[in-house]
Amino acid sequence: MSQSRPFRLPKGGRLIDRAYQLPFRFDGRHLRGLEGDTLASALLANGQLMMGRSFKYHRPRGPVASGAEEPNALFGLGQGGRFEPNQRATTTALVQGMILRSQNCWPSLDADVGEINNWLSPMLPAGFYYKTFIHPRPFWKHLFEPIIRRSAGLGRAPTDPDPDRYEQAYDFADVVVVGGGIAGLKAALAAAKGRKRVLVLEQSPNWGGRTPVDHKGGEAEIHALLEELRAKKTVTLRRNTMATGLYDHGYLMAREALADHDPNAGIPRQRLWRIRAGQVITATGALERPLAFYGNDVPGVMLASAVRDFIVDYGVAPGQRVVVVANNDDAYRTALIAADAGLEVAAVLDARVQAEGELVQAVRARNIPVLTNTAIAKVKGSRQVEGVAICDQSGDGHVTGGIDCDVVAMSGGWSPVVHLWSHCGGKLIWDEAQAMFRPDPERPPLGADGKGNVTAVGAAAGELRAAGELERDEGQTQPVWVMPAQAPYKLRSKMWLDYQNDVKVTDVELAAREGYASVEHTKRYTTLGMATDQGKVSNINGLAILSKALDQPIPATGTTTFRPPYTPLTLGTIAADARGEAFQPLRKTPMHDWHARNGAHWEPVGLWRRAYAYPKGGEDVHAAVAREVLAVRNSVGMLDASTLGKILVKGPDAGRFLDMIYTGMMSTLPVGKCRYGLVCSENGFLSDDGVVARLSDDTWLCHTTTGGADRIHAHMEDWLQCEWWDWQVYTANVTEQYAQVAVAGPKARELLQRLPGTVDLSPAALPFMAWAEGELAGIPARIYRISFSGELSFELAVPAGRGAELWEALHQAGRDLGVTAYGTEAMHILRAEKGYIMIGDESDGTVIPQDLGLGWAISKKKPDYIGKRAQARSHMIDGNRWRLVGLESLDGRMIPDGAYAVDAGENANGQKKVQGRVTSTYHSPTLNRPIAMGLVRHGPERMGQVIDFPTPSGETIRARIVDPVFYDKEGGRLNG
Repeated sequence: MSQSRPFRLPKGGRLIDRAYQLPFRFDGRHLRGLEGDTLASALLANGQLMMGRSFKYHRPRGPVASGAEEPNALFGLGQGGRFEPNQRATTTALVQGMILRSQNCWPSLDADVGEINNWLSPMLPAGFYYKTFIHPRPFWKHLFEPIIRRSAGLGRAPTDPDPDRYEQAYDFADVVVVGGGIAGLKAALAAAKGRKRVLVLEQSPNWGGRTPVDHKGGEAEIHALLEELRAKKTVTLRRNTMATGLYDHGYLMAREALADHDPNAGIPRQRLWRIRAGQVITATGALERPLAFYGNDVPGVMLASAVRDFIVDYGVAPGQRVVVVANNDDAYRTALIAADAGLEVAAVLDARVQAEGELVQAVRARNIPVLTNTAIAKVKGSRQVEGVAICDQSGDGHVTGGIDCDVVAMSGGWSPVVHLWSHCGGKLIWDEAQAMFRPDPERPPLGADGKGNVTAVGAAAGELRAAGELERDEGQTQPVWVMPAQAPYKLRSKMWLDYQNDVKVTDVELAAREGYASVEHTKRYTTLGMATDQGKVSNINGLAILSKALDQPIPATGTTTFRPPYTPLTLGTIAADARGEAFQPLRKTPMHDWHARNGAHWEPVGLWRRAYAYPKGGEDVHAAVAREVLAVRNSVGMLDASTLGKILVKGPDAGRFLDMIYTGMMSTLPVGKCRYGLVCSENGFLSDDGVVARLSDDTWLCHTTTGGADRIHAHMEDWLQCEWWDWQVYTANVTEQYAQVAVAGPKARELLQRLPGTVDLSPAALPFMAWAEGELAGIPARIYRISFSGELSFELAVPAGRGAELWEALHQAGRDLGVTAYGTEAMHILRAEKGYIMIGDESDGTVIPQDLGLGWAISKKKPDYIGKRAQARSHMIDGNRWRLVGLESLDGRMIPDGAYAVDAGENANGQKKVQGRVTSTYHSPTLNRPIAMGLVRHGPERMGQVIDFPTPSGETIRARIVDPVFYDKEGGRLNG
């Protein structure tokens, strides 16, 4: 027959407004659609049937569906910062001025050089990618791997910043109904009668789902239900809201499209809802399955439901002469609707031996031929359907006739949308009578109370036969997975399951022959169900083919895992306002402005900005650091320590909880005292350190490193909530509630005593590792007598809002003492001179406390702590572990940070063996020479030995192993 094109029908289209035309562009062509069109319906109305190319073989593809399950019609949409790839034409509403581009084709959609892959398809079977990557012949791998990697991905990633706004919101409801068809609206009405707060979510702009199309009187019933629901104050109705994921305990995520692709709306584009529900009712309907026959991907082959959706909803005819091919009664509706629209229905091909339902009789009464036990042997045409060859369904594909047509409407039955039910652990059961997986009411998802809090109703529950009450009436469905049943390999090799990824029936059969018996393995080996539609069209057919190839029932094969989101979410929606500077908000201490005014050289530490040093006059950073170190050693210095983590731990069981968190005993710490503590992971490795202060009988304050505050707090909560949930312990991260200032140096006590205060700072009243509370300069303060510099030192914690006031008061009072603000680099040098470790320098995730000579911080009295058992493993107590030492270069050169110490011999890779590495290296202004710390095999037993450190320049620096404490080994300066 001569080729025809899709066109707009002269009447009809319940969702469009013919009075308002919307201009748009597609691949440079200026076209017009109507208000209410989707991109797919607008393109079809303009005669554009081919809308894309498949990923692997670049075969021509038109739309096969009309909803979120569409795998073919994907476009690059917009331009500049608003450009987005892979926009689904069947669910994206047309907006005036839209710019569409076809994708996965070059130089154009009509002439794509990638189509050569289609001719090479016998050389590109399932598993081709994996086989080429691991093939033993290097030439083969090096030939294909670069090509495959360059070809990966579908669509073009945007490069410009997205100018649109997104937001997130929270909601709570007694009952959330997902789905706005008749079943969902009835469920919402029943829930609302119990005076419950009910929230109804519908993914499309219109209520009713497909009910108005598929059932007479459906639209009137929907209007009546909506009117009754809107009259109830406890009911909230949200359209354009896709429920994307359902998690434990009724936690639901949903994306609301507010102004999608409409930059002139002046409101956020999308909103991400986080919803807590007492009960969730899934009324998500069902998806029609395609049929597998030769050429079922040719543009013009569509799902029967999609054909009638385009006709009824948008007044668009996909063609002029239609053939319907099905295994159920529901597809006969398409024949009736097409005939009512003035299209010619050439025949209905029914795979069943008998077809006698009401719909069948109605079609026959219209003089439309109904051919039973009939299948499509082949679709004629390459870029558009030109006709079909037919054969017996029970045969081997022997052609018995042919029919001219330009549209094939296929229906392989319906599968309930079980995704949300399965997201949170609901189980499925195979329904043999209806050939589908449906929710098992005996094994629902469980809520926090251990009871089921998710219910499936309507088509989502697999109740597909209650016409008028629910959404489907398909009569007796005969499972048809391959058409014809005895199709030879030649036919099966062009039967498509996953349209986007070009997965054929023979690919799944090959996977089974090659040992991929698990449906999850087959999915990954063939890429079945891994396209952007996530198997919505291909899943059930694919696992049925796999089951047959394995000669086992479908339930034995099972399904792949349903994972959120149900449809793709934009990164903008997920991030919402957390973008740009707000992505990770810059954290500033209360003294930040003072640091900035005084020339601070900044250093990022986690999300904080800390002063690295304060260069003055013509100083460079190195000179400033040296000056600051000497000021602390000789007079007095001030460090902004506000960023250190502060975690409050309180409760009757707080003591034993901290005994498990830390390697040392914290329950025996007296009130008013401090103790150094180490935190290890379950694997025994050092995770963090800090000083713990006991504030009262049931309250401790745990200090952590700057970068460890959130992590250690999460670590504590993880153990409390998952392991020791019955312990009475409360934790709070109070890091930002306090400003903290370290005052260190031989004149530190003198400086503090110049400020009016109520705390006795004498050595007898406030000894080392004690704390006191009172006022200092009229500010409430907690004063800790602790030191990270090895000098006489006090750390002053005050309310954050008064931190800057305290800092200024100290600075003014100590001018004549030479008080000096010092930064993080001076702090690091001061601690290294004293041999104190730094988390992240001396520890790297593989180090245990014993490696660092910190065995004294591990309690010998308590039976357990997190990591204790791991530290008893053979490789943890191995005498060959690298341990902490000091390193002194023989020629006065500084050893590079991270440098490895070489050993005699070579390893299995032909590289020099190593026996240690540098963890910290500095020039010490106090000693006027370089110092370093490192981890060396048998280090503490090798004092005085010399080891070699090769440098990137090819030179070797020789260093002597020494004690890691370079300064004031006796510790006398701690007391001033």
